[in-house]
Amino acid sequence: MSLFQKKFDRSKIKETVVESNVSLANPYIDELVEHYKLRLLGETNLEQLISLSEGEKRLTIERLVNQFMAEEKVIIPRHEKDDLLTRLIDESVGFGPLEPLLNDEQITEILVNGPSEVFVEKKGRLEKSNVAFKDEAHVRHIIDRVVAPLGRRLDESSPMVDARLPDGSRVNAVIPPISLNGTLISIRKFKKTPFEMEDLLAFHSLNEPMAEFIQALVRMKTNILISGGTGSGKTTLLNAVAKAIPEYERVITIEDSAELRLNRTSVVGMEARPQNVEGKGEVTIRQLVRNSLRMRPDRIIVGEVRGAEAFDMLQAMNTGHEGSLTTVHANTPADAISRVEGMVVMAGMDLPTHIIREYIVGALDYIIQAERLSDGTRKIINISEVFVSQDNRIQVQDIFRFKKTGMNENGHVMGEFIATGIIPKCLERMKVYGIEINPSIFTVKGVEANGLECAHTI
Repeated sequence: MSLFQKKFDRSKIKETVVESNVSLANPYIDELVEHYKLRLLGETNLEQLISLSEGEKRLTIERLVNQFMAEEKVIIPRHEKDDLLTRLIDESVGFGPLEPLLNDEQITEILVNGPSEVFVEKKGRLEKSNVAFKDEAHVRHIIDRVVAPLGRRLDESSPMVDARLPDGSRVNAVIPPISLNGTLISIRKFKKTPFEMEDLLAFHSLNEPMAEFIQALVRMKTNILISGGTGSGKTTLLNAVAKAIPEYERVITIEDSAELRLNRTSVVGMEARPQNVEGKGEVTIRQLVRNSLRMRPDRIIVGEVRGAEAFDMLQAMNTGHEGSLTTVHANTPADAISRVEGMVVMAGMDLPTHIIREYIVGALDYIIQAERLSDGTRKIINISEVFVSQDNRIQVQDIFRFKKTGMNENGHVMGEFIATGIIPKCLERMKVYGIEINPSIFTVKGVEANGLECAHTI
């Protein structure tokens, strides 16, 4: 008699929390899941199953499992069968215990620190979830499900991998011996419908004068660098800012891992590609930036500059491709300039420092600095203008900024957005583009700006 034909002793059921919702852990159902998962993997075309819609996927697996159960004469209650089917879909063509977390719109990051520790980020704060994997092999099975369709591998010879889920979420995984805590997985989730400027205003990430000024800068084709640390919202801001690009302009996006979602016409995207298992086939951001110049772009958007491609991006900005946008990891606008300068040096350009800086200031017009504050909120803390001072040094001066004033009893950062009183040099240029901005938005209001350091010389 088959294991699955034996009568199951229901006294063995133990009540535990196995996912983000409470359910009954039934060892018999666990065994059935593993058994039918192996049959599905061995007897079906998995790639074809994955390509089906969610509804078709469930119907197909349900039909196959009904067939398997009829062959083995297995009968279980309807609610247990529904649980069996859900878990089989998650384990075979989904992402196992992570599925409910991936489907939760409030969760922005998922961090797996081994089988028994899964953390999530909600509203900028990390908290431990009640999701767990059975063991290390279970974690590896799920990450293999992610990377296998992409032609990537994760083993001792290649212990780190970057990948992307079908919905665009970014995945990074590390395994032993590089990791000391078992398999580590980090998933950065992205909204199906990206945030727009109105959403950022609702989140108090900036105020209305700042939003009006940023949108005007984009429409008048200034070159903008968005700067910020990890998780500060650079990509979210880039998506929102790019909405101000006129519909008739052709936009080319270049990314290391495709994250941008520009809901507009006449936009084409290119994505860098890592080496394959033979160490060949790599396509770098730098190659894509160079190639984009041959594709008749009105605007070039580079998701993030990290290395030598910064020189090619600056070249594009300096040679008629105005209105380009990119992001960089840096903590202040001044740091962003220094980072870009270092990247140009990485490109192998044997140029004196003052020539590199002239190149940078000739290309960049504005730096928007984003930051994730200690309470988890994300704010634009600087909108800064870049120009050359009278002594030929790079000058970065704040037009708007967020001034922190303290912290309330709930741990929320207090403060307000202020204009520094500096009138941007681009106001006359705006008129050429038919853009009218009331100069009063640059007047100091609310918190006094006395004592604020608004200009930085580099």
